[in-house]
Amino acid sequence: QVRLVDSGGGLVQAGGSLRLSCAASGRTFRSDAMGWFRQAPGKEREFVAAISWSYGNTNYLDSVKGRFTISRDNAKNTVYLQMNSLKPEDTAVYLCAAGRSYQYKRRYEYDYWGQGTQVTVSS
Repeated sequence: QVRLVDSGGGLVQAGGSLRLSCAASGRTFRSDAMGWFRQAPGKEREFVAAISWSYGNTNYLDSVKGRFTISRDNAKNTVYLQMNSLKPEDTAVYLCAAGRSYQYKRRYEYDYWGQGTQVTVSS
């Protein structure tokens, strides 16, 4: 069983930055990857970024490339999402998830989820 606790959301002006954290416990070899998804009201849950625990390989949604950076601290079992140059369209609940591959982008490919943290970007 894997437990994920995500945090770090808040209200920020357009152009600002936030760093989200996701602390994982009970990680097993099956959960080699961690991902971040987001869900805005009335919209589908959307893949944002993913990283592998083992080699640090990363994968990003095209619209966040160059603005968001996913990283991990293996010693702390924690994954981060540094979000810079935030835009109002980035407003959503952000959720971390554990899966088997950083190449996975579909929600059903992830087995465990955090509770979500709200990110609101004002214009």
